[in-house]
Amino acid sequence: AGAAKSCCQYVEAEQILRRISERCRCFEDKLPSYYLLSQIFQTQGRLVDAFDTCSFVLLQLGETIPDLVALDAVKTMAKDTLTMYEEVDDDDWLERKMEDETFHTKLQFYTSIAYSSFFCKSYSLLVYFTCKAVQLSLQKGICEHTPLSLLQFTGVVANNDNAVLCYRIAKNALSLQERFDVAAQVPELYNNFYGRFAWRFEPFQVCVNNLRRGFEIGFSSGNNDMGLQCAFQLIKTNIFSGSNLKSLLNEIDYYLHFFKTFQITRGINVLVIFRETVSVLIDKEDATGIQEKAVFGDLNDPGNKPREAFFHHAVIRCYWSGHSERCRYYSEKCMDLFGQGGQPTAYVAKFFFGLNAIDLLRKKRHASKSKEGLRKAIAAMKDAAANSE
Repeated sequence: AGAAKSCCQYVEAEQILRRISERCRCFEDKLPSYYLLSQIFQTQGRLVDAFDTCSFVLLQLGETIPDLVALDAVKTMAKDTLTMYEEVDDDDWLERKMEDETFHTKLQFYTSIAYSSFFCKSYSLLVYFTCKAVQLSLQKGICEHTPLSLLQFTGVVANNDNAVLCYRIAKNALSLQERFDVAAQVPELYNNFYGRFAWRFEPFQVCVNNLRRGFEIGFSSGNNDMGLQCAFQLIKTNIFSGSNLKSLLNEIDYYLHFFKTFQITRGINVLVIFRETVSVLIDKEDATGIQEKAVFGDLNDPGNKPREAFFHHAVIRCYWSGHSERCRYYSEKCMDLFGQGGQPTAYVAKFFFGLNAIDLLRKKRHASKSKEGLRKAIAAMKDAAANSE
């Protein structure tokens, strides 16, 4: 089944795993099959199926899977988890290994369900699962799944107030690679650290180089979904860092060809979104455009994930195309979506919001809103620069 998954033969892999589950009588013997099945579902884009598989296993292991969690409750949970970490962060905890295999399994499935919930469930549930995973390690000791759980946690809960502490947690998590055999997890570790968190403290080029390494390791080891995620983060970071656009366009075309060749359809739409933006920036798609177009779905549906990408990319395209009014409109949409989000996408949206506000002030349009937007953008840039090298 693992070999079939590595070769992108997902239907065959699923059939094998279901036969294994049917023939195994002991639930513990079925656990590796359930985990690999959840990974296959994630790669296929069947994220609800992946979530349900992990949920089923965790319920069988005695864990609680809530349908909804209040935002205030998970904010308190995140603060409590950070406090717990500070209380146990010493050599004694790092030497205390998790002995019970049941807790190993719980932690493994918590990291998997957290990944699925990022795409198909609420932000509150995502925070809940990452906190539960970290608390399990803090209470029971560390194991080979602890580094990933810590990096998922810091990528989700980090903000300007706790960024330094989260960076220390993330660096400690990476250092645990030396303690355990986590070579197969490198794409996931790099995706969570260099793709979602390290931008606050480390140069973009360092992030780009390691994300490219994560992509290569992911696809060479059969961890296709995480290789895919590293490719997304790599392209996004390249755009944000001002890389050469023609070289970046060639790299995106390489990824598109690669994913189509191996029939990895889940990421093609995202790659086309990036490609359209780069093509617009180069020549407004006159010579570099392609027939294939991105699909965004209902832009009025709050549960539609691609609409976030549409608004964000529209801001960048409109600003560099000189469409100030459209840029203002889409910037305000981004502010509503991202709010005080701590991811680089939110800061880039605020950056262009500020640049566009300057253009509008020069044209003497929307003076009051533009001044307010400019002040917010400057404050956001100061926050982003506070921990940069």
